Amino acid sequence: MEQGHIEADSAFGFDGNWQDFAKIAFPNLLLTIVTLGIYRFWATTRERKYLWSHSRFVDERLEWTGTGKELFIGFALVLGLFVLPVFLLNLVAQSLIARGYEVAGAILGILPLLLLFYLTGLARFRALRYRLSRTRWRGIRGGSNDPGFKYGLSYMWKTFVGYLPAGLLIPWSMTSLWNERMGKMSFGPHHFESSADSGNVFGRFLLFYLSPFVFFIGAIVAGATGAFAGYGLGGESGAAMGGVAMIVALVLFFYIGLGLIAVAFYAKFYREVVGSTSWGDLRFNFEASTMDWVKLLIGDALLVVLTLGIGFIFLSYRHWKFFMTHMEAGGEILLDDLTQSTTATAKHGEGLLDAFDIGAI
Repeated sequence: MEQGHIEADSAFGFDGNWQDFAKIAFPNLLLTIVTLGIYRFWATTRERKYLWSHSRFVDERLEWTGTGKELFIGFALVLGLFVLPVFLLNLVAQSLIARGYEVAGAILGILPLLLLFYLTGLARFRALRYRLSRTRWRGIRGGSNDPGFKYGLSYMWKTFVGYLPAGLLIPWSMTSLWNERMGKMSFGPHHFESSADSGNVFGRFLLFYLSPFVFFIGAIVAGATGAFAGYGLGGESGAAMGGVAMIVALVLFFYIGLGLIAVAFYAKFYREVVGSTSWGDLRFNFEASTMDWVKLLIGDALLVVLTLGIGFIFLSYRHWKFFMTHMEAGGEILLDDLTQSTTATAKHGEGLLDAFDIGAI
């Protein structure tokens, strides 16, 4: 192996274009429709091969080695081993309630919900594990020897605790789960490490948390003032106009204002967790600002709406390009220390994530 080190400034790059991606996306859409959705596993693989091959990390391009067959088998296993039993448990619970065994039925009815809650956390862990194991860079891959079962339990209790004090511990829950998940992963000979601090994002979260209450109180005061002023100017019709103005302001806030504040929180959260993640002597950063995220989301919405939904097929391209162009890394990589990962490779794809429809490029 080559001796030396690589300075990793502006380490990430992407040189794909939407015209070339369209030659993959449109046939994928057609074949997915013709096969009643079955082809989507192979469609996902084709998209990833393109996106990975046009992505650069330092001096080498990435390579995706996963297959559509793996994703399909993973999805089928989840349906058979998890989704079907959950469905049957729910049917039995409803049957017990109908026969007068309300307590037994209620207890049994909670089990599928708890199982789905657990599997959601497990899905997020195993999907990352699978994607790292199928990503190659300079011939090496990533992965994890941890099957993720304990993480599924952590996901349950940390998410639950996050919502306990009126939701104020949600930032702690999110950063803690990120640290735990990344700490179980590796790439080549090095493990990832993350030390994200929820205190660095709590201010943004508090702004999101309190803004509905502040705005609602303000809207009531403004609406009442407007109604009285309107009544003085135009009688009952003027008061009605003031009330309508308050309702319009509330609707605009919850659909636009609150959404923008939520994006501001997530942008800060993502910068914090990525900036607290390291791989060996390399530290990562994510430079996207709140406005960058807003432009991405508005562009997504306009693309889908103006194309009557067809533009949805380009969202994976847009999101991957956004991720790669805003990622940064600093430090050094010792080439003579890079060896192949010894972690086990999962035999199947992220079926859990597909089954719950929470997958993402």
